[in-house]
Amino acid sequence: MTPQVAHPVIDVHVILRTGDKVLLSQRGGEYGHGRWHLPSGKLDEGEPLTVGAARELMEEVGVSVDPGRLRLVHTVHHKQSPTVCRIGFFFEAVEWVGEPYNREPDKCLSVAWHSVHDLPEDIIEYPAAGLHHYLDGGGPLTEHGWT
Repeated sequence: MTPQVAHPVIDVHVILRTGDKVLLSQRGGEYGHGRWHLPSGKLDEGEPLTVGAARELMEEVGVSVDPGRLRLVHTVHHKQSPTVCRIGFFFEAVEWVGEPYNREPDKCLSVAWHSVHDLPEDIIEYPAAGLHHYLDGGGPLTEHGWT
């Protein structure tokens, strides 16, 4: 029997960073309600990773970033359930245009800058894995949720 080819969901996450601070948003939807995460979303069909990351950043927090200025800093292969896995590409952005604000109040409770030395404890595990490995300088890949 031939094994099935994996069809992971591809996510893009942006670590918007200024000095020792990163921007986090607090979820307002059913999944992870009240918990923190990075500006992120699913990659659209036919879209390059950096373009998707820049699009998500604009859609969620209203800042514009040149896709060519995004730096890939980590990748997370996340097992969400027995039948769904995700591959998350984490990009760092240190140059952008605009002031971040909550552009999706129906999905997001707030956006806030947090010191990398004092991050909230209630960051959703999947984005937390990518963010913490980026901050710790720990290798290019995390496999999260696999046993």
